[in-house]
Amino acid sequence: MQGRDARFDGWFFVAVRTTGIYCRPSCPAITPQRKNVTFYPSAAAAQRCGYRACKRCRPDASPGSPEWDVRGDLAGRAMRLIRDGVVDREGVAGLAARLGYSERQIHRTLVAEVGAGPLALARAQRAQTARILLETTDVPAGDVAFAAGFASIRQFNETIQAVFATTPTGLRATRRPGVTPSIGVLDLRLPYRAPMDLAATLEFLGARAVPGVEAFDGDTFTRTLRLPGGPALAALRDGGGYVRCRLRLTDQRDLITAVARIRRLLDLDADPVAVETVFEADPQLAPLARKHPGLRSPGAVDGFEMAVRAIVGQQVSVPGARTLLGRIATSFGTPVFDEWRLFPAADSFMETDPDVLPMPRRRAATLHTVAAAMASGSLVLDPGADRGASRTALLATPGIGGWTAGYLLMRAIGDPDVLLTGDLGVQRAAASLDIEISDRRPDWAPWRSYATHQLWRHL
Repeated sequence: MQGRDARFDGWFFVAVRTTGIYCRPSCPAITPQRKNVTFYPSAAAAQRCGYRACKRCRPDASPGSPEWDVRGDLAGRAMRLIRDGVVDREGVAGLAARLGYSERQIHRTLVAEVGAGPLALARAQRAQTARILLETTDVPAGDVAFAAGFASIRQFNETIQAVFATTPTGLRATRRPGVTPSIGVLDLRLPYRAPMDLAATLEFLGARAVPGVEAFDGDTFTRTLRLPGGPALAALRDGGGYVRCRLRLTDQRDLITAVARIRRLLDLDADPVAVETVFEADPQLAPLARKHPGLRSPGAVDGFEMAVRAIVGQQVSVPGARTLLGRIATSFGTPVFDEWRLFPAADSFMETDPDVLPMPRRRAATLHTVAAAMASGSLVLDPGADRGASRTALLATPGIGGWTAGYLLMRAIGDPDVLLTGDLGVQRAAASLDIEISDRRPDWAPWRSYATHQLWRHL
């Protein structure tokens, strides 16, 4: 905090008792005396104790804590699902059902780990969503309240006053010039921790873009999203220190979910300094980390889509997989926004005839087995999944081996600690650098997914 180190924005929050305001560690305001400061692990915890967000550093808009992406325990799984909007859509009961724990146990765990329960965490997200809508659109304030997930106008007004020390009208008056004029289209600035090689991330996704579902023109990566309220279209490009995102929504209430999935796709909540500190201890891997600082481990926006991509990509080239996936999207996907398509969902895909799929019959059967398992809930590939249970379920599926299971843990579930030792590209890169990977390199933990991407990038 004294060094105003922006790397720790989102890791913790600084509340000042004499002002009643909480800030990021990097806030440019005068550093308060230590005796007047309380530290909180989340913005929701600070808000729960009556602190208001600083209007100068906007702590509620800082990158998310990378701790929750690393941890596979109950708190980490719960935080990722809350970030995806599960509490707003399904309530605390729905969150508990997904995690397999009682509501009381989840509340107790989150208060102990994060300083706030699931309702307070969801409330903090709703407040930030309302601020985005008020500052970037002309949507009437009453519609903003319900789009952000508030149950009433009164609750909306009270929360905005408590969190931001202003009214909805006051937030709207601070809009930046050139806000998006059309309802349903938002221009967002998505923050991340520097350094970040955003160009490499967009190139990685662009090289694997499924025709009709995704596109990359060398500057902007565009793709469709399947959201609870309807389809969406996101266009992502470098904004110079942040990701510029133009988001077209069918339902404004999907904003929280859309932003969370885009952040997972681009791995925006990672801590690159922590990753590179581990890699610097290895004299063979350190030169790669220095050559490509801030390289991320891209995730996914839909677990079933990623499962299909991984299975189709077995033993075929990336261009070949793109062609097959494009044919699947054209034949079974849903047309949206004129020329775009949504990738087919698990429940609709399982109704297709395996014989019409453009691939060997055994691989088509594997796709149908996975679709049925995901539709029934016996296989979970989302950020709230138990990583060990998902890996076990994947390996028990005929047609899925260690590479596919590892790739899905890394991309669909977001496990940061997967080294794909069975991947031909990883093996070639490691051999060219004289790096031994047969022991799965425990010294690279818990960032072995990033090591996988460093080796891929080396090729």
